[in-house]
Amino acid sequence: MTTTPISLSRRSFLVACGAAGLAGCSTAGRNPALEPEPMADVAAAEPLASSRRTAELDTRYGALNDGGHELPAVPYWKMDRKYYRQRVADPTGESPGTVVVDTPNRFLYLVENDGMAMRYGVGIGRAGFEWGGEGAIHWRQHWPRWKVPAEMIARKPSLEVYSVENGGMAPGVTNPLGARALYIFKNGKDTLYRLHGTPEWWTIGGANSSGCVRLVNQDVIDLYERVPYHARIVVHQAPMNDRVAGL
Repeated sequence: MTTTPISLSRRSFLVACGAAGLAGCSTAGRNPALEPEPMADVAAAEPLASSRRTAELDTRYGALNDGGHELPAVPYWKMDRKYYRQRVADPTGESPGTVVVDTPNRFLYLVENDGMAMRYGVGIGRAGFEWGGEGAIHWRQHWPRWKVPAEMIARKPSLEVYSVENGGMAPGVTNPLGARALYIFKNGKDTLYRLHGTPEWWTIGGANSSGCVRLVNQDVIDLYERVPYHARIVVHQAPMNDRVAGL
């Protein structure tokens, strides 16, 4: 099935992440009840952990040192299993190498050569429902800096320390852009729309951030390594007929 992409204007992209595109990727409204316990206590505290945990998934979402940064393990057994990274039959109809964001279902697909696709669960910024269309992944960055624009600082002056002029927030595990950021351009211009990592695994599948499209850090690292240079990206707002049942 081939879905005709919606034309995406510069204004539409700016609405999506607004001036907060560089900065507005933090969670809007935290839910402490869903935040993780210290990892040393997780297995003992979770009666479902033993039935949902596997050696393969422990490796996929385990702790790792990446570029000198210590990423914690993701307690994936607390997540809906459909949002686990997995290879599925491609439901997009797009050409290999294309990145497809299925906004309503909270999936991101990277189309492969054999009728398959790598599927990732994502969290969507609330503004993400206001845009759709095409772009290109024109720039990618390991451990990006978080630079807060003037418009966001006007709303929250305490963020001035992370302004563009001050160089932004240094890379690290608490940086809202996470371990990787993929920057989307249209017609040679930065759209301010990003795919990026997050340590806030409990936001995957939701629409509760103030920014763009987020993946858990372990998934965004995997995506970063697979995406072709200058890959085409298509963002769908209408539901896709996802014929994949998932795990």
